[in-house]
Amino acid sequence: MIIVISGPGGVGKGTIVKRLIASDPRLELSRSWTTRPRRPGEAADAYHFVDRETFERHIDNGGFLEWAEFLGNLYGTPLPDPTNRGADDRDLVLEIDVQGARQIKERFPDALLFFVDAPSVEEQRQRLLARGDDPAHVQKRIEKATEEREASCDLGAILVINDDLEAAVAQLRALIDAARCKSE
Repeated sequence: MIIVISGPGGVGKGTIVKRLIASDPRLELSRSWTTRPRRPGEAADAYHFVDRETFERHIDNGGFLEWAEFLGNLYGTPLPDPTNRGADDRDLVLEIDVQGARQIKERFPDALLFFVDAPSVEEQRQRLLARGDDPAHVQKRIEKATEEREASCDLGAILVINDDLEAAVAQLRALIDAARCKSE
């Protein structure tokens, strides 16, 4: 199963995904590529950080499940490496933006789509500022979030409000478990 977790910047997607992966050995995280620079304090393995030329060459070679440009930077989900999957039939988790979610849904109609959001725009703004984002960049992300929310509705993504981290993780786990039961 492919599980897509999208949502605007600053809503806690990364934290939620880390907790999900840590709590369920049947989940495997796909590490996205990006051309954006690493944020101060951001883990070196948060993304596969590359220059634009390398990213575009990977596009030309058909190396992505999906890719998109967001606020001037490229982001993409690499094709899974079959040698890393093993025989354990793990579910692939993609932490991607709504543009990418649309591409995945077109290629894999049975993909399970979630849209994580903050309880309010002001809370999202505070989270972005707290992680060190530039105030001008924060404003762009806030404006883009409105479009992302509308797009997620059009895709039929399941909305998860991250106002309590443990509750949000528990909600996602329950929904993933329910989807597994339906497919077995």
